[in-house]
Amino acid sequence: MNKWVNGVRVCVMALGVLAAGTALAADPVKVSNAWVRATMPGQKVAGAYLDIESPDKAALVSATSPAAVSVEMHSMAMEGNIMKMRQLDRLDLPAKKVVSFKPGGLHLMLVDVKKPLKQGDKVPFTLVVEKADKSRAEVKFEAEVHAAHGEHMKH
Repeated sequence: MNKWVNGVRVCVMALGVLAAGTALAADPVKVSNAWVRATMPGQKVAGAYLDIESPDKAALVSATSPAAVSVEMHSMAMEGNIMKMRQLDRLDLPAKKVVSFKPGGLHLMLVDVKKPLKQGDKVPFTLVVEKADKSRAEVKFEAEVHAAHGEHMKH
């Protein structure tokens, strides 16, 4: 009987160590400082900004929100004297480095916004992140709507 009890204890401890190791290995992708620019009357697009950090090398492959028909990933950069915006199919997320989405640079574009976005509203998002092994994980977060302050970005 004593050998049986010791065997069970060893199995339980081994399972505990395995579970702890799995939890550590599965650190989630973190989103912080998320916000969305308020829309002006009749405006059907809005920019969303955030910081994202992955514990391991990964890629952001898509984004959705019930607040819009679609969400696109965009980059903006100056080419000569012209600001160019490009839609991205994927965005690499280096391990343990913060990737910042901010006005004038990377951003998420809510396309065909379903209703006006007013200061203080919360907009839910789901990001799909592809890990190095090609598995995918969803990252859900909310972004608060901030006033436009007359800085309306034309798209």
